[in-house]
Amino acid sequence: MNFSEKLFRYSFLIEASNTAEEKKVEAYIVGGFVRDLILQREKNEIDFLIIGDGTEFASSFAKKLRVDKISIFKNYGTSHFKFENYDLEFVGARKESYTKESRNPVVTAGTFEDDIKRRDFTINTLAISINKKNFGEIVDTFNGFKDIENKIIKTPIDPEITFNDDPLRILRAFRFASQLNFTVDEEINNSANKLRERLKIISQERITDEFFKILSSPQPSVGLKLLFYSGVMEIIFPEIANLSGVDQRKDYHHKDVFLHTCQVVDNISRATDNVWLRFAALVHDIAKPQTKRFVEGTGWTFHGHEEIGARMMKDIFVKLKLPFNKIEYIEKLVRLHLRPIALAKEEVTDSAIRRLIVSAGEDLEDLITLCRADITSKNPGKVSKYLDNYERVMKKVWEVEEKDKLRAFQSPVRGEIIMEVCNLKPSKKVGEIKTAIEDAILDGMIGNNYDEAYRYLLSIKDKFLNDN
Repeated sequence: MNFSEKLFRYSFLIEASNTAEEKKVEAYIVGGFVRDLILQREKNEIDFLIIGDGTEFASSFAKKLRVDKISIFKNYGTSHFKFENYDLEFVGARKESYTKESRNPVVTAGTFEDDIKRRDFTINTLAISINKKNFGEIVDTFNGFKDIENKIIKTPIDPEITFNDDPLRILRAFRFASQLNFTVDEEINNSANKLRERLKIISQERITDEFFKILSSPQPSVGLKLLFYSGVMEIIFPEIANLSGVDQRKDYHHKDVFLHTCQVVDNISRATDNVWLRFAALVHDIAKPQTKRFVEGTGWTFHGHEEIGARMMKDIFVKLKLPFNKIEYIEKLVRLHLRPIALAKEEVTDSAIRRLIVSAGEDLEDLITLCRADITSKNPGKVSKYLDNYERVMKKVWEVEEKDKLRAFQSPVRGEIIMEVCNLKPSKKVGEIKTAIEDAILDGMIGNNYDEAYRYLLSIKDKFLNDN
C-alpha cells in the first residue's frame, strides 16, 4: 500500500526526503498523522521517526525550510518546530523502560521495531516511509490498518504491560474510542479495570485533560460508559460513578441517573461544542444520590438536588484542578436547571419569567439549551409536549426581556439614593429596601426605570423605617 500521492500534497515532505538521503538515515512519518490520513481527518501535527540522530535531522531540515526557531529537548532526544500551519516533531528511534513510581520512561537508542512497539495502540503504530527508495509506502507492523478498518482500539503488546508502564494510556484508549466512535478490545477493558489504581501516579492535570477530551468528542457517552463499566470512573470522578443504580419499591422506580446523564450529555453535544456547557450537563444531577427519598403515595423524590449539586462544585473544581473562572457559570446552571422545566409545566406569568431572566443573566440561552437536553423520555409524545412548552416559555422570555431589558438587572435607585432619602447609614435595611424595589419591578408593579422606582421608594420608606 502506497500513500505517495497523498503525501505530495505536503510539498515540504519532499525536502524531508532529500534531507534523509543527504544524512544517510531512514525517516518515517508515524502515529496520529498516519492514522488520520487513513481516516481522512485533518491533522496539523506530524511526528517524524528517524533511525539515527533525530535532532541533527531536524536541524538540517529546518535550515532547508528557512526556519530559525527550533526547540531541542536533549533528555528525550526530541526536537520540534513549526512550519506554515504544521507542528513538526522529530525523534530518534528509541527504547523505553519504566519504574512503578512514574510514567516518565528511561530512554535509550533503539531500532525501528523498538520504537514502533513502545507506542500505545495499534492504530498509532502505522508508519509511512519518506525515504527515496520507497516514498509513501506504509509499514504496518501490528495490523493497525486492519484495526482502523474494524474500528477497534488494541494495544501492540499485552495491555497490562502497556497500562502498567503508563497508566494514562487507559484514559487515552477510552478517549480515542470516544473521538473516533471505535470499540475497545475486551483485553483493554479487563486490564483497565485491573490497573485502574495505577492512575493515582498520574498528575490530576493530565487526567482532567483526557477527561475533557472525552467530553469534547462527538458522542461523549462512548468514553463515559467505558470509564464507568471498567471501574475507572470510581477512581477519577467517583461522584459521577455514584449516579448509577435504580431502586424500585412497589410500582415506583426511577431511571438510572448515570445513563440518563450520558444521554443528556450526548443531547447537548449535538447542540453545542462548548465543553463547559457539556460539563454542566454532566454534573447537573450530581446530588441526586444523596437527596433520593421514597415518599409513600408519591414515589421517588430528589428535593433540593439542584442546590446541593451547585454547592458541590467548589470541591469538585478543586479536586479536578479546574479553572475557578468557570465555577460561577457551572454553579448557576446546576442551581437553575429545574426552573425552566417548572415554568414549562404551568401557565407562565411575566413575574416568573422576569425572575428567570434575572437569575440566569447572560447565561439564559445556555440554561435553556441544558434544559432541552435534559428531556430524555422514551415517549415521543411527552418529549414533543415538553419541547412545545419550552418554545412557549422562550417566546415569552424574549417578549418580556425586550419589554423590560432586564439582563444584569438591579434597582434603578441605588443604595446611595436610598441612604440619602431615608437618612440611613450603610446597613442591612438599605439592602432590604433595595430588594423591595427590585421585587416590585420583577412582579410588574412598577416599571424598570428611575422615576417609577424613586416614587415607589418614597411610598414604602416609612414602612421600613418604622419597622423595628
